Amino acid sequence: LDCLAPPDAPALPRHPVRPAGLAALLDSLPPEQAGFLRAAGFSAAAGDPALLPGPQGLAGAVLGLGTDRSPHAFGTAAMRLPEGTAWRLAPGDYDATAAVLGFCLGAYRFTRFRPGKRAPARLAADPACQGAAEAAAIWMVRDLINLPPNLLGPAELAAAAAELAAAHGAAITDETGPELDRRWPAVAAVGRGSARAPHVVTLRWEGAADGPLIALCGKGVCFDTGGYDLKPSAGMLRMKKDMGGAAVTLGLARRIMEAKLPVRLALRLGCVENSVSGTAMRPSDVLATRAGISVEVGNTDAEGRLVLCDLLAEAAAESPALLVDCATLTGAARVALGPDLPALFCNDDAIAETILRAGAATHDPLWRMPLWDGYAAWLDSTVADVNNVSSKPLAGAVTAALFLRRFVPETVPWAHIDLYAWNDQTRPGRPEGGEAQALRALFAAIAARFAQE
Repeated sequence: LDCLAPPDAPALPRHPVRPAGLAALLDSLPPEQAGFLRAAGFSAAAGDPALLPGPQGLAGAVLGLGTDRSPHAFGTAAMRLPEGTAWRLAPGDYDATAAVLGFCLGAYRFTRFRPGKRAPARLAADPACQGAAEAAAIWMVRDLINLPPNLLGPAELAAAAAELAAAHGAAITDETGPELDRRWPAVAAVGRGSARAPHVVTLRWEGAADGPLIALCGKGVCFDTGGYDLKPSAGMLRMKKDMGGAAVTLGLARRIMEAKLPVRLALRLGCVENSVSGTAMRPSDVLATRAGISVEVGNTDAEGRLVLCDLLAEAAAESPALLVDCATLTGAARVALGPDLPALFCNDDAIAETILRAGAATHDPLWRMPLWDGYAAWLDSTVADVNNVSSKPLAGAVTAALFLRRFVPETVPWAHIDLYAWNDQTRPGRPEGGEAQALRALFAAIAARFAQE
C-alpha cells in the first residue's frame, strides 16, 4: 500500500466534517482559514474537498462527508490531494477504519504495464490496522482480475493461490493432468478445449484445530470465449474477469488467515479456460461429475456451474459449518440487480440474514434471491440427470443456483454469491476495473458467526 505513510511521519491535518459539524470546525480553525472556507462556499457536502492556506503555503485540508457513512466517502482523497503530500486525519464524526480503507481504495491504480498519471498522496496510518489489511486484500483481488488473460491463465491463478498459502503457512495441493481428469471430470471437460491445462487448487489452513470448518469455492475461468456457443466479440471484452469469484475467495481466505480467526479453512479453486478447439466440449455432450450426477451440456457458455459443481461436491462431503461459493456466473443476476449488488442464494435463513446484515454494516451490500423450487424442472434433461441450462429464457440466475444446489446436501449450510467483480466506471473509491465485491461482507459475517464459537 504505497498510499500509506508511517504513523509518526510528518503530516498535514485533514479534517473530515459533516454539515452538522461544520460550524464547530470553522470556530476551531484560525480566522483566515475559516474565512477562506466561508468565502469558497464550503458546505461539507459528500466528497467536497478544500485546501487550507497557511503562512508557509499549504497548512491543511478539509473533506466534506455529507451523510455518507461508507468508506467511499474518503475515496477521492488520495488522488485529489497534492502529489507527494502526507496527511493525518483529525478527529471527527467518522469511523477510523472506514476512513483508512476508503483512502486506500481510492488510491488504487493498476500500473503493471504503464505508470500512473500521478502518485497518490499518503495517509499516516498503521499498515497493520484493520482498514489497511482490508485494503491490501482488495488490492490483491483487483490486481488479479485486472491482469490480462495472456498473463493470468489457469497455472498462474493456481500459483497465486500457492503464494498466498506460503505466506500464511497453509497447505496447498495443485492437481492437473491425468489426476485432475480422474478426480474432477466436469472441471476437466470445461478446460479440455484450451492449450492451457486446467488446475484445481485446494488450500487448507487451521486457525484452530477444533474450530468450525469454513469451505470456500471459487470459479476461476481465466478467460471465457463461450466455447462452441461462442460469445459475440463485445461479450468477450471483459471475460478476463470471469475468474473474479476465485479472486474474491482468495482475498477472503487472506483476510481469514491474517485475522487468525479460530476456524479451519478449506479453499478450492477451479482454474480453467473455456476455449474453442477440436477437443472442446460440445452442446449435447453428456458429462460426468464428481458427485456421480450426469449433466447434459445445453450450452457451452454455461461453464462456470460445471466448474463449481465438482468443487461443491467435494467441499460438501466434509460437512463444513458453512460452504460459500463465489462466481461471476450469470448475466441474469446483473439484469435483475445491476452491477453493484451481488445476488445471494442461501439454503439457511439465519446465515443469509447474517450475511445481509454484515453487508449493510460494512457498506458491501448483497441482495437475496430465491432458490425457487418451482423452476427446478426447467433443468430436466431427456438423456442425463440434469441439463446445465434452463429450458426457458427466464430466471437465469435462479436456475443456475438451482443447478448448483443439486450438488450440496440440504444438511450443509450453503451460500452462493453471483457477482459482477467489476466497476464499469470510476467512482470515489471504486476505480474502473476489477472489484472485490462481497469480500468484506463475507469476512464480517464469518467473523460474527463463527469466531465466537
